[in-house]
Amino acid sequence: MKVFEIKDLEIEVAGKDVIKGISLDIRKGETVVIMGPNGSGKSTLAHGLMGHPKFNVKGSILLEGSDILGLPADERSKLGLFLSFQYPVEIPGVTVSNFLRSAINSRREKNNQIRLIEFMKLMHEKMDMLHMPRDFSSRYLNEGFSGGEKKKMEILQMALLNPKVAILDETDSGLDIDALKNVCDGINELKAINKEMSLLVITHYQRMLNYLKADRVCIMQDGKITKCGGPELAKELEEKGYEK
Repeated sequence: MKVFEIKDLEIEVAGKDVIKGISLDIRKGETVVIMGPNGSGKSTLAHGLMGHPKFNVKGSILLEGSDILGLPADERSKLGLFLSFQYPVEIPGVTVSNFLRSAINSRREKNNQIRLIEFMKLMHEKMDMLHMPRDFSSRYLNEGFSGGEKKKMEILQMALLNPKVAILDETDSGLDIDALKNVCDGINELKAINKEMSLLVITHYQRMLNYLKADRVCIMQDGKITKCGGPELAKELEEKGYEK
């Protein structure tokens, strides 16, 4: 069953055509990987799918059959779309726990807000699963965090929001081998719990696929998807490069 469909998508940023007619579908529970060189439009695609307000987007973005193209980012999130940022921002003065509780409550009706005790139990359960120290919850969001800790925070958000489709925008960027393995282990834990969650993974390198199981790999060049195949396509890219 198709849970996410992109049809003839075009994205213009500051008067420049960056995404030039992409069509792609993702089935429920599937992990699709997009690989491409710098400047190919991968991050623009991720932010366009999430509803960046400054992008001019044409085409269709279907989530469970409903076109979400005209919706703002917060409405897309409430419907089950999630974006993990390549460069998570620091928010001084806002604790991790307050941020996460607000994120959960933003998806709930006013008469069904999560109680503090219920939230703390849920947050600690997910932090333990991701091997994150519980005292992180009292720190300011991403302030003073290492690259690996920031990316784990993104995965913690994903764990608490439990999206239908998660877009991971170069989650491996800036991570050493150990940090990458830890982050990917967390993603695999979430997939094991929620087998219906679909992933759109955007990356430069094959190394992330040493830890994540991809169902399909697509190559993106100059704003277009030029080829799709199985996981072996990623290894071929590592050996021969994008030009070949």
